[in-house]
Amino acid sequence: MTNLTKSELRRTLRAARRAHVAAQPDAIRALLFHRPPALLAARIAPGATIGLYHAATHETPARGYARFFHEAGHAIALPRFASRDAPMVLARHTDPYGETDCELGPFGILQPDAAAEVMVPDVLFVPLLGFTDRCERLGQGGGHYDRWLAEHPGRMTIGLAWDVQLCAELPAEAHDMPLDAVVTPTRIYGFN
Repeated sequence: MTNLTKSELRRTLRAARRAHVAAQPDAIRALLFHRPPALLAARIAPGATIGLYHAATHETPARGYARFFHEAGHAIALPRFASRDAPMVLARHTDPYGETDCELGPFGILQPDAAAEVMVPDVLFVPLLGFTDRCERLGQGGGHYDRWLAEHPGRMTIGLAWDVQLCAELPAEAHDMPLDAVVTPTRIYGFN
């Protein structure tokens, strides 16, 4: 896959992810990513603000993590976009069970409503299309997370992925921000 352009690689990885998710029974998918692994949870300070995401179709679900951290007393924030070309901000999410504080955003994904407080999480969980065992990440291509992380250095960043998204190598550019760890249903990469 290393000779593919980022665009070609994204197409290939989207297809692999789609097929992987389609092959999983609903009951199994519901159990995966229900709560963070103990090793990961132990690295997160009490009271840390946690940034998560509302998963798009075929992305690894983060809703179980939102519930877990909410119950543990952490403030939760989700990405919010004023428009498709607006910068990403993270805003307070107070209802990870009913999502009554969310509205449909410009990308067709639930996000905190416009009145929600903007926050800067201490820990940020991110979706991805591909990753390496060195925690390099290939995102959707919009650069929203890379720009946000460049503007807010020092955050712990953790990708959530299906095992099928592991790549031997990814094309890297100067603006690509590596992650501290990647969690899949079978492994944790990083934290060395």
